[in-house]
Amino acid sequence: MRILIAAAGSRGDVAPYTGLGGELRRAGHEVALATSDAFAPLVREAGLEFRALPARTESEGGGTPNTRELMRAAAAFVTELGQGFADAMARGTDLLLLSTTTAPLGWHLAEATGTPAVGAYLQPAGPTGDFPPVVTGARSLGRLGNRMAGRLALRMADRLYTQAVTELRRRLDLPQLAPHAMRRRQEQADWPVLHGFSSTLVPRPSDWRPGLDVVGTWWPYADAGRRLPADLENFLAAGPKPVFIGFGNMAAGHGERLTGIAVRALRTAGLRGVLQTGSAKLAADGNDVLTIGDVPHALLFPRVAAVVHHAGAGTAAAGLRASVPAVPVPVTADQPFWAARLAAIGAATAPIPFRSLTAERLAEALGRVVRQQSYARAASAAAQHLATEDGAGRAGRSRPLSG
Repeated sequence: MRILIAAAGSRGDVAPYTGLGGELRRAGHEVALATSDAFAPLVREAGLEFRALPARTESEGGGTPNTRELMRAAAAFVTELGQGFADAMARGTDLLLLSTTTAPLGWHLAEATGTPAVGAYLQPAGPTGDFPPVVTGARSLGRLGNRMAGRLALRMADRLYTQAVTELRRRLDLPQLAPHAMRRRQEQADWPVLHGFSSTLVPRPSDWRPGLDVVGTWWPYADAGRRLPADLENFLAAGPKPVFIGFGNMAAGHGERLTGIAVRALRTAGLRGVLQTGSAKLAADGNDVLTIGDVPHALLFPRVAAVVHHAGAGTAAAGLRASVPAVPVPVTADQPFWAARLAAIGAATAPIPFRSLTAERLAEALGRVVRQQSYARAASAAAQHLATEDGAGRAGRSRPLSG
């Protein structure tokens, strides 16, 4: 079977699908991953076919865009994404696997071509009383309020896709259909969605509709022969376990501020540190601090005492997998949600919002998370649970994919 996985966004929104795709390929399927050109090497390294999707470009010009400008830019991007998705699918597909971002477009392509489609989500998007929508933060509004907020979040997303859906259906010679009408159709049909995160962080809500399943984390493809750089190995061997500090593709333009905060906090807490440069471009040198580039979390995290990160879903899970406690510093989007989930299971300190981060707050949190063993015990318990899950394997064996 020819399976096309469609994903858009940052590295954290794409990399998990290389692990899922690799498992499906080992099961005998031909697997392609459609995403932006920046991730072509990642896709091909995993042995998957790469198909190009448009990439979101940063707006130019000075000043900070307002909400209306951001929404307009996002709507323009998803419109372009829809057209590129149609081109990618034209190369032959027997089954579509759709991310949260690509599903509102993929439903229409599935209708036009008669191709079956399955959701492959990295975040819980279905409304539930258990927690508020992941994009609105971590504060509960009560069961009724959470569900109402969840429905409202979906309607806001529908509005974002209106232009894209109109143009895509015109191209596909389909009658007009509003995004919210298509979403309602999928919900009424119990459209299947597989969620690639661990139930140790988000147990399946009991009030979810049928068809929504939590299968376990999809770990990014990892080359079995890859090793840590020699300078990093030497640093790790030269003293006590360091603390990892990195913000992934977040915090661009804040490198000088974040580097200063990180170094002062580490030295105040009496800890060594490994700084990952990332989009923020962290950079510091010294006997007690090392700056690194991109290295697999699976290789590094088991060698550190704690991780300070932006609480992206993949980084949060990678820390737990390594039995390492965290100090989450969420920046935006779903990161406050995952940060709160880490704290709720005891594997992390209370989140420090990015805008509130100071050297003093970080040093205090690091002192607690490294020296109070309760955090490490909670992370270790979560790691044991993660070890029992086979997210990619369960997805491949699920009825939507196995037939």
